[in-house]
Amino acid sequence: MASAKIFVRERRKVGEKEKRPRYFVVAVAGVDLKIKAKHIRKMEIEEIAGVIGADVIYLQAGKDDAEDDHDGDDDE
Repeated sequence: MASAKIFVRERRKVGEKEKRPRYFVVAVAGVDLKIKAKHIRKMEIEEIAGVIGADVIYLQAGKDDAEDDHDGDDDE
């Protein structure tokens, strides 16, 4: 059986020193998981993954790719 995976990517409009969640969950595979938060912190992702036994996959977004948050929020 394949292990569960959580696919996340870093948000573009959050700076290094800002105290705002920096990650967006793109997809989940191999486990029934519902995430209620729109944006999430790295430590929260890793804690959830540890509890459910999932691997976290950090996706690389291209610099010219359009935002794909499906909410028109513009990461603000």
